[in-house]
Amino acid sequence: MSIRHFLTLMDLSPDELEGLIQRAIELKSMHKNGNRHTPLRNRVLGMIFEKSSTRTRVSFETAMAHFGGHAIFLSLRDTQLGRGETVEDSARVLSRMVDVIMIRTFEHEKIELFAEYSQVPVINALTDLYHPCQLLADMQTYVEHRGSIRGRIVTWVGDGNNMSHSYINAARQFGFELRLACPKGYDPDAEIMAAAADQVTLLRDPVAAVKDSDLVVTDVWASMGQEEEQKAREKAFAGYQVTAELMQQAKDDALFMHCLPAHRGEEVAANVIDGPWSVAWDEAENRLHAQKALLEFLLS
Repeated sequence: MSIRHFLTLMDLSPDELEGLIQRAIELKSMHKNGNRHTPLRNRVLGMIFEKSSTRTRVSFETAMAHFGGHAIFLSLRDTQLGRGETVEDSARVLSRMVDVIMIRTFEHEKIELFAEYSQVPVINALTDLYHPCQLLADMQTYVEHRGSIRGRIVTWVGDGNNMSHSYINAARQFGFELRLACPKGYDPDAEIMAAAADQVTLLRDPVAAVKDSDLVVTDVWASMGQEEEQKAREKAFAGYQVTAELMQQAKDDALFMHCLPAHRGEEVAANVIDGPWSVAWDEAENRLHAQKALLEFLLS
């Protein structure tokens, strides 16, 4: 059987993704009920971090512990990657020693190159272009609260970043309508949008974008590596905060999501992320369960 990687949502079929979501819900229930499930005993996950992390590191390490396996944390300070060893050589070596590798890095091309030379599955735990593991958690969270997301309206408010790109892919794979409310100059990648042209609409007015939506999603205005742009971005995104007034334009049972960490008073108002619309904490927890389903899928 050929190696399966998970670099974007497009690496799996819609049926496989739907199956992952249902399996994540099942694994979550098993865990809550105290049912021990250890399909990855004696398996090792190598975790390469070039960007800092809270949810990604804890969820993947915990997933391997729950499954009876082990996880190794590797930062640039801990490896020869940080001293100039090539990505190709690192992939060749590490994939002979561990069973699966997850990478959190900047350039998406780097993870594609690593996967090309790896003998084991490679998981994208975030690049500047995509964040597919977060979308598994988001889709699981929506299904748990509202059922299937197929045919629903989802609105992304804010930066055309890696999360917006993964939401574009999710619209294609899970069959929902996506509206993107982004200020001029901060649009998502044109090629990624073009591939989903029949399901994605780009708008400048957040109020029009959110109207009658089932789900509203946002992210920080300045992602990791963009800290020097903070002041300029605050000015550009001034009208794109998700407030209670904006959420009231959505459907009465609309949900709010945020991949975290959140900056209250910037991209989201405190009474939204801490209010009745928000499922951000279920969303964060579901990183664990969705990634358990993914690891089981790739290694079974």
